[in-house]
Amino acid sequence: MNTSLWPRRILAAAALASLVAAPAYVVAGSDEPQATTSKQTPPKKTPYAKLAQPWPSAEVLKTRHASSDALPLFASDEVLPITIAADFRLVNKDRDPNSTQRFPGELRTTRPDGRIDVLHVKLGTRGHFRLMPRNCDFVPLRVEFVKDEVKGTVFDGQSWLKLGTHCQNSGDYEQYTLKEYLTYKMFNLLTQKSFRVRLVKGTYVDEKSGKTVATRYGLFLEHDNDVARRMEGRIIGIPRVVFADLDQDMLTLMMVFEYMIGNTDFSIFANHNVRLVQTPDRKIYAVPYDFDISGLVHPPYAIPDPHLHLTSVVERMYRGPCRTPELINPILANFLAKKDQVMALYESLPDLKKEVRREAKDYVDDFYSTIKNDRNVRRLFIDGCRKADGM
Repeated sequence: MNTSLWPRRILAAAALASLVAAPAYVVAGSDEPQATTSKQTPPKKTPYAKLAQPWPSAEVLKTRHASSDALPLFASDEVLPITIAADFRLVNKDRDPNSTQRFPGELRTTRPDGRIDVLHVKLGTRGHFRLMPRNCDFVPLRVEFVKDEVKGTVFDGQSWLKLGTHCQNSGDYEQYTLKEYLTYKMFNLLTQKSFRVRLVKGTYVDEKSGKTVATRYGLFLEHDNDVARRMEGRIIGIPRVVFADLDQDMLTLMMVFEYMIGNTDFSIFANHNVRLVQTPDRKIYAVPYDFDISGLVHPPYAIPDPHLHLTSVVERMYRGPCRTPELINPILANFLAKKDQVMALYESLPDLKKEVRREAKDYVDDFYSTIKNDRNVRRLFIDGCRKADGM
């Protein structure tokens, strides 16, 4: 398949979107069209409208790429200590996935020279599964910054970010945060078309009493738009995308990676835990994120979708399309070439417990043993795969 050409259904949708977005005209006594003066109902937004938007120049795209690539927050792998003060009693009560409520807060971080940056932020809750009280006591956060305040700080260039938190205030749950962080770093080794993360040691303080609620590891996830800019593309939220619509090399890489980590909690078709990035050459790339409900991370709340008939999230399932040897072999060669670097990641965090490190490395090593066997490769990715067009 020539992935440089859009499928006809996407071209048709883009053409329709451009017509919907065009201004309406009426003829008023002349051959020249005039804009209607009567009150018009705003056209309904369509997710395909972005496909019809013109692209900036190649020079502008490269400038955006360089700017996002150089953001200071993701320029270091050192753990970033932060302190956030807010009314966390109220924050943790907001469990509505559709909530737009924001809570005032204050984020402090210390520069290498000892200077303290005090940033006024707004906090929101986010997510679905981890918003449920039965799963997590402490909610995942959305942190919104004031543009003028972040200049010159480690958050320079950031508008808002997702902050993955510890879920439960225990050392065991902190281990799950560390394992998910390393899962992102693993995918970074395989491709630059991936979300970057920054590990933080977050101290959460009740603003009224001044008491510390918790001090736990967390992770800031790169903004969607910066991922797209580094790819010199843009985020598009197109629903019902199928395998044939996507860049095939990136699709295969993503699907093999999801198999590697034992993750089935995603859907390209429904835009669930996947972002789609379009580039000027009309290619669409699927970029995955959110890996906590995987066999590699394996928190207590992680259970597979019952429709998949898996006994546990540690049981792997390849959910990608059938591949030819010519397509799958270079992808697997990339995984094999990075094995030593992947394994070394688990030695990079001193606070990762010895037994947790050993269990994670064994799980990853099992994947590598599988893809070294030609018979397994044929069974999983060539003969025994999904015959459907998308998922």
